[in-house]
Amino acid sequence: MFIATHNAIYAVEDDGNGEPTQIYKGTDPQNLSAMVSLSNGQAVVSALSNGTLLFLSEDDEKRIPTGIENPIASLLVVREDPLTLLIGTDEGAHVYRLTREEGPAERVVAFDELECRKDWYTPWGGPPAVRTLAKTQDGFCYADIHVGSIMRSNDEGTSWEPVTPELHKDVHQVATCPADDNRVYANTQNGVYVSTDRGHSWENRIEGLPRRYGTTIAVHPADPDLMIATVQNGPRGGGAWLCRSENGGATWTQLNDQLTEPTDLIRTGYIAFTTDGTAWAVIGKTLYIGKDRATNWSPFWTASEYDGEYPIQTLAA
Repeated sequence: MFIATHNAIYAVEDDGNGEPTQIYKGTDPQNLSAMVSLSNGQAVVSALSNGTLLFLSEDDEKRIPTGIENPIASLLVVREDPLTLLIGTDEGAHVYRLTREEGPAERVVAFDELECRKDWYTPWGGPPAVRTLAKTQDGFCYADIHVGSIMRSNDEGTSWEPVTPELHKDVHQVATCPADDNRVYANTQNGVYVSTDRGHSWENRIEGLPRRYGTTIAVHPADPDLMIATVQNGPRGGGAWLCRSENGGATWTQLNDQLTEPTDLIRTGYIAFTTDGTAWAVIGKTLYIGKDRATNWSPFWTASEYDGEYPIQTLAA
């Protein structure tokens, strides 16, 4: 797994064996944004603030110029050989496709031509964003629009359409599970929604959630019924909860009694399952590890090189 702070990337074993090792150190204190893991955790791609992608592996480091001017908000590995990425942007909600490691990326015209784009917005009046991306093993891709629901592609991001309108429009993360291509998960302003038919229909699964305002969600890679998700008092936090479900979201239980730090706010990208089923969550400045199917939580590592309130930016499993 990989951990991005404001100016560094760390690698750690999926099962939490050993301390995180720094594999990259930048000069700009806030130059890392979206990040995605590939090759079963043997490499990582991160977006820098200038639109360049940073590719890191054990024996290689390269920079790929995308030519994208808007801030990069999300990344998705569609294929590894040849490396093919979908790139979602902030401040305009565009999707780009990168198929050449030397760049540049090409804007996906079909995504720009979606009729529903006219209804996308943000609560503060700015342009919308492609906040997160997810894919199934058989090539379906999903793009979470903040705010504008979820867009779906059945051909690895070439053509696009909206999922059904049963889903709440204010989506903060979309996720899939390698063990079930039919399931799609969304955490929204109105809690967790689950689809068992690739987004054709949705169920709002909120029983046991202490609040409705959801921020992030992660699914066990081998068990589509086991999830962790976060909810909080509102967009600025003011109290947040880490929750767990082992029955596909039918019921939820809180995990905050196992967290030693105050849980004021938990951002999108702050929780993950690694390939071996270990769970992870960022609470304040500390990364927590969740063992035994996310039932047993303890502090794992604290970021110390940055004095800000939220030094850890995102996780990539």
